[in-house]
Amino acid sequence: MTIQGSTGSARPAWFRSSYSNGAGGECVECAHTDDGILVRDSKAAKAQMVAVGSAAWRPFVEAMISGSAAR
Repeated sequence: MTIQGSTGSARPAWFRSSYSNGAGGECVECAHTDDGILVRDSKAAKAQMVAVGSAAWRPFVEAMISGSAAR
């Protein structure tokens, strides 16, 4: 997976969930790439990130939205 952002820039454009209140709590950030998603800890932005391909990301998000994901 390439680290380049989907906008063609050399750096990914990170975003947080709309459920994040910005108060510094536990949160993850995501960035779209040409072939998937990058995920990182918002409190440790310089630490390693997880790369997830589009084929795995879509079913994960759908399961979260539907509530069918196991807890």
